[in-house]
Amino acid sequence: MITPAKDIYASRSDRGAAIIARQDPVIHGDGKYAAGASSEQIADFDRDGFLFLPEFFSEQETAALLREVERMSTDPAIRQREEAIREPGSDVVRSVFKVHEISPILGRLASDARLADIARQILGSEVYIHQSRANLKPGFKGKEFYWHSDFETWHVEDGMPAMRAISCSVLLTDNRPENGPLMVVPGSHRQFISCIGETPDDHYKDSLRKQEYGVPDPVSLQLLVEQGGIRSITGKAGSVVFFDCNTMHGSNGNITPWPRANVFMVYNSMENTLGAPKFGLTPRPEFIATRKKFEAIKPLAPTRMRG
Repeated sequence: MITPAKDIYASRSDRGAAIIARQDPVIHGDGKYAAGASSEQIADFDRDGFLFLPEFFSEQETAALLREVERMSTDPAIRQREEAIREPGSDVVRSVFKVHEISPILGRLASDARLADIARQILGSEVYIHQSRANLKPGFKGKEFYWHSDFETWHVEDGMPAMRAISCSVLLTDNRPENGPLMVVPGSHRQFISCIGETPDDHYKDSLRKQEYGVPDPVSLQLLVEQGGIRSITGKAGSVVFFDCNTMHGSNGNITPWPRANVFMVYNSMENTLGAPKFGLTPRPEFIATRKKFEAIKPLAPTRMRG
C-alpha cells in the first residue's frame, strides 16, 4: 500500500495557524531559461518576491489597453457573463475574468514576449495562463481586498502542487498612494502561512467579491510585516509589477475620485499543472482556474496596439 505524500503546504485543515518555510525555489533554473529581465532584476525578485518595472508600456499602448478594459466593463453582453464579478453590495463590475480569451487585444498582451519571457525566465519552463482578469477599482466605490497569498488559495481550492506560478499586473491608470494600490510584504514569499477555517464548497462565489477563508491570522501577518515591512506599489500608468504566487499582498479601498484599473495575468509552469482540490472540494470554474483547456504560450514580438 502506497502512503500518500504529506502535504508540506497544508492549510485550512484541523490544525491551527502556522508559518511554514518555503520548500520550493523562487527562481527556477537559475533564471537562464529565457531572457526577459536583467540579472539584477532577477536577484531583486528572488530577494523581495516582486519586481516593479516603471512605465514599461508606452502611453499609446496603455491607452489602448485601458479603452479595451473600459469597453468590456460596460458591454451588456459581457456584464451578463459569469466571468463578470460585481463589487460587494453593488452592480459595479469589480473584475472580468478570462480576458485573454474574451478579448483578442488582451490575449495578445498575455502572449507579449516582453511579459511572457520574464515569466518563463523566473519559472524556468514554458508557461500557460492559469488565470487572467481585468480589475477595476472605481473612484469612491472601489472596495478593499484583504491580505492573502494567492498560492494558499490555488493550492487548496485548485490543487496547484508547487509555488511555481507568477502574477503579472499591468497598471492601466496611475496607481497613487491614495487610490488603493497593490500593497506587498517584501520577503513574505519565503514563508507559507497555513490558514484556519473549513472552506465551503463553491467558495469562489463569495471570495471573488470578499475573501473570508484563506486569509492569514493577525499574529502571523504581524510577524511577516515586522520582518519585511509593507511596500505600496505606486507608479504611472503603463508600469508593470510581477510578484511571486506566495507573496503576501492586499489593497485598501478607493474613496478618492481617481479610479484604478489593471490587467492581471497568472503565468503557471507547464510542469505545475493542477491536480485535485483539497478536502474533496468541487473544482472551481475554468475561468478562474485553467485545468482542462490550455497550451504553452508562444511569445509574440511586440506590435503596435490599437483600441
